[in-house]
Amino acid sequence: MNKHDLDPCDVAELERRKRASLGQLLLRSARLLDERAVARVARRGATGVRRAHTALMPYIDLEGTRQIDLAERAGVTKQAVGQLVEELEAAGVVERTPDPEDRRAKRVRFTPHGLKMLLHGLGVLHELEEELTRAMGEKQMASLKKGLTALLAALEAPEAPETPPEGR
Repeated sequence: MNKHDLDPCDVAELERRKRASLGQLLLRSARLLDERAVARVARRGATGVRRAHTALMPYIDLEGTRQIDLAERAGVTKQAVGQLVEELEAAGVVERTPDPEDRRAKRVRFTPHGLKMLLHGLGVLHELEEELTRAMGEKQMASLKKGLTALLAALEAPEAPETPPEGR
């Protein structure tokens, strides 16, 4: 079945619901913000940084993180993380060091160059946030941040067991 097999009213309703979905709004906003940040960083000379790299970086702890933990945190395969770590290592952004808790394992951590890049990237994100605040207004931005903070806390809390609908 494809889109053309559906009733036009159903297609319109699907599109309306997609546009109104909290998940879609969050994903699209995050993607567009990340795209702007990566483009701005590239224009300033840091070529080779891709969105896949920036999606992994928040999961790397400053003391280092095992690749298997990176994969779990990022929700991707160990192979995908391995490829990204190799690329970031080749660019001098991260290095693999022995894990002090398990000498057989390695931890991925930022190099001094990588930490400078991370600070630069966070500065770009701050610039973009200031621009968005001017576009949206300070009150609306503050409300958005407050709401997202509450949303994150609610999503990080343990999920309550589902209760069956009444009458069952």
